[in-house]
Amino acid sequence: MAAKKEAAKMLKITLVRSTIGQVPKARATVAAMGLRKLHQTVELPDNAATRGQIQRVRHMVKVEEA
Repeated sequence: MAAKKEAAKMLKITLVRSTIGQVPKARATVAAMGLRKLHQTVELPDNAATRGQIQRVRHMVKVEEA
């Protein structure tokens, strides 16, 4: 039974490129993910919505499993 209560998988997302000069949609996506400064890291759940955000800004972020 304990296996079913496994913690939700999380992703560590780090901003590695500046949003300066990026298209507004990419800037808004980075802000929506909670990233403000370079090399800032946030943990977000590994779901379809988060994966879609990562896909849009994949050139600016580094993703690791938490």
